[in-house]
Amino acid sequence: MDWLLILVLFGVAFYQRSHLRALQQRLEGLEGSLDHVRALLREGAAATAPEREAVPDASKPVDEAVRAAPEPAAAQEVSVPKSVKLVGGPKDVPAAAIDDTPVPTEAPVGPTDTVKPGLMERFSFDFEEIFGRNLFVWMGGVTLAVTGVLLVRYSIEAGLLTSSVRVALSFLFGIALLGGAEAAYRNAEKVRDERVCQALAGAGLATLYAGFYLAGTQYGLIGQTFAFLGLAIVTAVAVALSYRFGLPSAILGLVGGFAAPALVGSEEANLPLLALYLALVTGGLTQTGNRQRRPWLGMAALIGGLGWGGLLITGTGFSTTDVVALGLFFVLLGAILPSFLATEKFEQPLRLAAAAIASLQLAVLVDEGGYSPLAWGLYLLLGATLAFFGWQKPSMRPANAVAAAIGILLLGFWRDPATGSLIAVLIALTVMFAGVPLFHAIKGKDQLVDRIMLATVTTGLGLTTALTLDSSSNPLAGMACLALAALPVAGGKVLWSRADSISLALNVASAGLLAGLAANKLLPEWTLPVALGTIGAAIAWILRNRLAEHRAFLATASAFALAAILSLPATTGGLMELDALSETARDPHWPGLLRWLGASLPLVALTYFLRERLPRTIAEFAAALVLFKAALQVLPPIPSVWLAATAALLIRWKQPHREGAILGLLLATIAWAADPLARWLESGGGALLGDPFLLTDLPSVRQTLGFILPFAIVLGTARIAESRLIEQRVPLYWAALLPAFITAHVLFKQVFAVETLLAFERTGLAERILLETLLLGAAWLAAKGIAGLRANSLIASVLAGTALAHFALFTGFWHNPLFARQAVGPVPVANLALAMTVVAIAILLSLRVWLPRFRSTIDAAIMVVATVGAIALLRQVFAGTYLVQTPMSQSEDLLRSFLGILLGIAFLMIGSRRAERSWRIGSLVLMTGTVIKVFGFDAAGLEGLLQVASFLALGTSLIGIGWFYKRQLRAAPQD
Repeated sequence: MDWLLILVLFGVAFYQRSHLRALQQRLEGLEGSLDHVRALLREGAAATAPEREAVPDASKPVDEAVRAAPEPAAAQEVSVPKSVKLVGGPKDVPAAAIDDTPVPTEAPVGPTDTVKPGLMERFSFDFEEIFGRNLFVWMGGVTLAVTGVLLVRYSIEAGLLTSSVRVALSFLFGIALLGGAEAAYRNAEKVRDERVCQALAGAGLATLYAGFYLAGTQYGLIGQTFAFLGLAIVTAVAVALSYRFGLPSAILGLVGGFAAPALVGSEEANLPLLALYLALVTGGLTQTGNRQRRPWLGMAALIGGLGWGGLLITGTGFSTTDVVALGLFFVLLGAILPSFLATEKFEQPLRLAAAAIASLQLAVLVDEGGYSPLAWGLYLLLGATLAFFGWQKPSMRPANAVAAAIGILLLGFWRDPATGSLIAVLIALTVMFAGVPLFHAIKGKDQLVDRIMLATVTTGLGLTTALTLDSSSNPLAGMACLALAALPVAGGKVLWSRADSISLALNVASAGLLAGLAANKLLPEWTLPVALGTIGAAIAWILRNRLAEHRAFLATASAFALAAILSLPATTGGLMELDALSETARDPHWPGLLRWLGASLPLVALTYFLRERLPRTIAEFAAALVLFKAALQVLPPIPSVWLAATAALLIRWKQPHREGAILGLLLATIAWAADPLARWLESGGGALLGDPFLLTDLPSVRQTLGFILPFAIVLGTARIAESRLIEQRVPLYWAALLPAFITAHVLFKQVFAVETLLAFERTGLAERILLETLLLGAAWLAAKGIAGLRANSLIASVLAGTALAHFALFTGFWHNPLFARQAVGPVPVANLALAMTVVAIAILLSLRVWLPRFRSTIDAAIMVVATVGAIALLRQVFAGTYLVQTPMSQSEDLLRSFLGILLGIAFLMIGSRRAERSWRIGSLVLMTGTVIKVFGFDAAGLEGLLQVASFLALGTSLIGIGWFYKRQLRAAPQD
């Protein structure tokens, strides 16, 4: 009760706030007009003297006061329009005296000026206007209305009066209040405040509402017919009094009308009579607001009615009469009254909200009513009413869309419906919420909401029907979806020539989706990808000339292509078809071939019809993957991969612009090549760390030739097209070198077939020498050019560099026969140590030709390799096949020093002959190292004559080398 009074007072204060603001503006206008008149009178121009004399006598005091006032120190020029009406000032000021001429006004009040008394007076007047003359009057009226209701309640609780007396007293009290209002209205000159009659009238109306409600519902003193007549009379009186007494009477009638049922507090309400009562109150106040051009009154009434509707449906056990009454009440609130509501600012959102709330309330009623034909009929009545008013007022059509959405949801919550009832409701919903928009489209009177409803409503009804009849194969649901698909098809035909591409795409998508639902219900489950693929291809063909017109058309066709692909694993056999990464033999699966081919149809169609490169490339990419998967259903993996490689070569030859298809085939082949490639890379990583690269660690020849080689072929044909990030096409044949090399390496490893560590010790060095020789030979072929190919020193350098890196890492570091158990052969000099040295020097000499910028570095590497090779040959003479098998003797150590001196002399002669300083420096480095070795290590262990002889030989050699080196320097040109 307290909250109700607070809300009422707040509403009244809000209403009075606008009036006070208007009054304040009027007073400011009056003050401005007086200021202008004073300025004109102060001018005292001779031309305006006659006009000034024509001013009535009432203006003389003002004129004298103005003349006596001192002249302002500063002035501002203002313009006075001729159309200004001076209210409260001189009544007969001629138009000539008030023109557009700028006139000075008084200067603003300075810091030392005193505040005008008028400011405080106006502030005091505003405060009194709000609390003294307005709010207290309205609070009194509301208090009188509440007093009547409280008196009735008190009499009920105390048992003082019989029910008949209580009702009679409420009627008498209400009539007395209305009489008092009329008396105050007729004696307005005595009362001098129109708010008194307005407050009394509002209180009397509220009391009469409560009285008729008590008589008809609480006590049953009068029948429902008399109660209806009484409430109708009170509503009519409220409307009439609002015209006589003004807006406050309608406001208090609104508050009292909606508050009466709650304040009386009936335990067992008569729902039909209460619904009728609320309908009359809401409708009467809505019409009153429209007639008086106060739309907010109708809005408030509509909100109050919807609020009461929410309270009414909280009950249970509704009878047939209750269902009918509440249903009609919701139809009134959701469709009829909003259509008559006249407000420009909030009309559309309020209609949408009213339709949504009323539809939800009616949906709850349908659910409480057990989805009976009567309850459904009332909801359909709401839809029909909205459709009718939408026909008359196009602005009402969005409300119809809201009701359609709630109706579809309500249909989805219907559990175990009778088939006949479901079909009947489905037809009715389709006609009202999709058939009517289609009719508008055919007549050319449609709006965007009609075009969207035509697509979305049919789709929603189809999905709901398919889910409700959820058996895997239901001909009835399939036929219903096919019938529903006819509407968006017709809509698409109508919209084909329109400029609304999005609506056309929505209707095409709706027709396709409904056709897919029908196929799912009418055909075996495994055929769904074929059906969706066929539908998607048909859509792509229909929209073939418009795919570039709008993104919506491309999105529609792409959506069905995606749906066809996603349906593959979701249907029977899908998971088995996806499990195709196994090399185990299996029988051909012809239904799988049909399913994957069907799913590829829309992608193939898009690759043919699309002209824009990016979406076409994506379609080609996906189509290649799906077609490859289709081949796997009937072909073994290796033939499928080779088929993909062949297709890539043909596409590169015949259709070189289709990079997307080749990239798709590349992804398909790498899926099979990934496992053997990973196995080789894992073993190769171990080899880089010193583990022997055995044959058992490699992929088999079948995997290599069946998966890695075709992958290399496809990778060699692929290119990345230019885009925003890439300015030109990027070929990928450089990346194909790695799988090509892996293929060649696996085939090469079959020659020696090194499967054990013992075999690796016997033949590992020979295998590496042969591999490096083959790489060097390939480098020379690339450098010279063969089979019509142009010579390419860069490729030659890469191949030779690979051979050199292989020698340096494996033969020179991890598996060097000088400190690893690697067989070089039993024959001195003519063994693998010489072969590995010759091959390494040959590689370096080749690089010296192809990379002349690095000749000095390469010369140093040649000298290092020659020195190590000579030491290995010397070691083989003393140790045999395995150089690490026998410890080094003193004689061998001395021969190493002698060998170093000989090699130093040889390097010096080469440098002198070729006039290359790098060889001479290398000679000096080698001989210096040899001298340090002899003096520091070799001679330290000798004694007697052997020591003397060794020093004599060393000294003589050094003198000879020095003489020879000096002579060579004189003969050599200065670098």
